[in-house]
This record gives sequence, C-alpha cells and structure tokens, in this order.
Amino acid sequence: MTGAPIIGAGVIVPTADGRVLLGRRTTAGESPTWSLPGGKVDGTGESFEQAAARELAEETGIELPAERMRVLAVLLDHELGRPRLTAAVLAPPTDAPAYVTEPHACAGWERFAVDALPAPVFHPSGLVLARWLDGYPGPGGAHVYPVTRG
Repeated sequence: MTGAPIIGAGVIVPTADGRVLLGRRTTAGESPTWSLPGGKVDGTGESFEQAAARELAEETGIELPAERMRVLAVLLDHELGRPRLTAAVLAPPTDAPAYVTEPHACAGWERFAVDALPAPVFHPSGLVLARWLDGYPGPGGAHVYPVTRG
C-alpha cells in the first residue's frame, strides 16, 4: 500500500505530579487503543508546535500556547505502508481538565502514572512516549531524529 505521507504531532501532556494524559482512541475501522492527543499538521504553514497546541485544544479543550511546546524528536515510520512523520512534542505540565470534544474518535481522557501506562497504545503514541520516557518499551521500526537545542 502506498499513499501520501502523513505529517503530525503527538503531544505529551504531563501533570504537576508526573502523570501523563491518554485518551481511549475509538476511531472507526481501527482496534481501540490508548493515544496521546495529537493529529495532522495543517496546510497553512503550521509548525509542529502550533499543530500540537491546536490539536490539544480541539481534542481536549486544554489550551496551552504553542510557544511553550517543545519538540523532542521527529519520528519516521512506515507502519501504515506509507511514510508517517510524527513530532514528539512535550507540553508544559498542566492539571487542567480534559474533555471529550470528538466523541467519534475518543471515549474519554485519563491521566496515568508513567510506570502504569495502559495497553495497547496507538503506534505513533508509543513512538512518542519512548522518546520521553527512559526505558519505555515503545514499538520499533521507526527512524528517530532527536532535536538538539544549542
């Protein structure tokens, strides 16, 4: 299978006490998984940080400024049979409530301790979590491009 590349951002939203936000992904045609907030970069010249802030607000109602988002790495996988480029984006910690704003795609948001994450995890979310959590057994098969700050 081939197709147009997918370019998106997965957003790590930690809490002040170190938990992370995950949603019960219920997208039609897919097996249910747990997923970070995130989605595709739009075609208006949007950056990964802007996409992360927009998708977070659209999916959860949590509004955080794009300027506070930090890209940790860019990940390239071909799990769908076509290129998918995902930015692992770290949001600033927040305890703001997360709401289900897209019930066709998410059955609810929960915060989990990083040593007690649920399974199965949506493939791109697993790749993103593995860039943030040392020792997290994320899926393999991705090319990883860490972002370094000067």
